[in-house]
Amino acid sequence: MPTWMRKQIQKAYYEKNRYQIKLLNECWFYYKRLKKEGF
Repeated sequence: MPTWMRKQIQKAYYEKNRYQIKLLNECWFYYKRLKKEGF
């Protein structure tokens, strides 16, 4: 996981920002899927 994304997730958890946590999780799984498919 990129450092910037890890910091964003830690900040969202610290602030208990459910919307941002959900958004970042979706982005991360989308990113992983693209990597796996070879894009």
